[in-house]
Amino acid sequence: MSHPLAGIKVLDLSRVLAGPFAGRMLSDLGADVVKLEPPEGDVTRHWGVKRGDISGYYHQQNAGKRNIAVDLRHPKGVEIVRSLVTQADVLIENFRPDVMQRLGLDYDTLAEINPRLIMLSISGFGANNPDSRRAAYAPIIHAETGLVARQAEITGAFPSELPLSVADTNAAMHGLIGLLAALYARQKSGRGDHVEIAMVDATIVTNDGMHSALEGLKVGVTNEVHETAGGLLMLAGEFRYIWKLLSSVYGVSDGLEGLRNAPLDEKIESRRAAARLFFTETCSNREEVITALDKMNIAWGDVRPASEVRELTSVKARGSIVEVDDRAGGTRSIPDSPYKFRHLESDVRAGAPHLGEHNEEVLRQWLDWSDEDISDVEAALLTSTTN
Repeated sequence: MSHPLAGIKVLDLSRVLAGPFAGRMLSDLGADVVKLEPPEGDVTRHWGVKRGDISGYYHQQNAGKRNIAVDLRHPKGVEIVRSLVTQADVLIENFRPDVMQRLGLDYDTLAEINPRLIMLSISGFGANNPDSRRAAYAPIIHAETGLVARQAEITGAFPSELPLSVADTNAAMHGLIGLLAALYARQKSGRGDHVEIAMVDATIVTNDGMHSALEGLKVGVTNEVHETAGGLLMLAGEFRYIWKLLSSVYGVSDGLEGLRNAPLDEKIESRRAAARLFFTETCSNREEVITALDKMNIAWGDVRPASEVRELTSVKARGSIVEVDDRAGGTRSIPDSPYKFRHLESDVRAGAPHLGEHNEEVLRQWLDWSDEDISDVEAALLTSTTN
């Protein structure tokens, strides 16, 4: 077995989530991913519990990568990047659209250095439009693309942020698809490409309910959490569908058979009360609830906190959470690669790197630089004090 991207070199200039998550997945697939950070480090180095001087958030998004700390404000720093680009297959960045050009590291410039380079740029609102310079984090995109409003409409609660950074991870995954397609095309053409992903585009295209919004319809099917004798369960399907099955399979009645003209609100209230009674009393324990749901072919799921996700049978069986080096003599948990192949391999291969941990190692291995070459750019490098 082998990793499908073994031998691919990735220079990761990105920060926080969208870019780093894409880089992490490339690393899991076997690429040599070198994360280039400024001397002050990625801000996520301060997010979450630290072990071995590595924060939990940074650990999850940057496991398996190597790291060099380079000051891009220093002329030698830009020189280092351009040198690394000569050997890179992929470059990832998620600055605002005009930053790379101001640094002299835009795609057109880098393609002259390495025509085979594939550059992935992720930004909030994309390049060359009036919104391009806007600061954009996931919550902003969630609000602007209707996700926050949709959640409020479904729950009836005041608009609030989503519990995960959908806009970032969707942009990362669409970016992965784009750059992998470019890598495939390069096999025939010999030419690289620039993949430009806007978080706003990725969020819109990945919203399976966007068709309703574009056609002026209200929120469609909504799934609900139900109280049952087996605990709180998420049931798949809107209530009308569940009621139809309850009445046809188990003969559950709303008690309004002789009142066909009863107000709709009264019918809904009566049917919900009957359903609640069925799931909490007619089915007196968890086993009976699950048996009934399975007989009706209603998909169900326990409402569990993320801290208990390892208790899920499939997670245990698939090894979805693994242990890696915590850089302090022990191990720490991390989600493993989601890609399962028949003949190839994909896995998280190491813990996250310290800032500047691999400065000399990368410059020697990628560029074959000597001590003198490295000394010439030393002013732009931050040497790690934690190894």
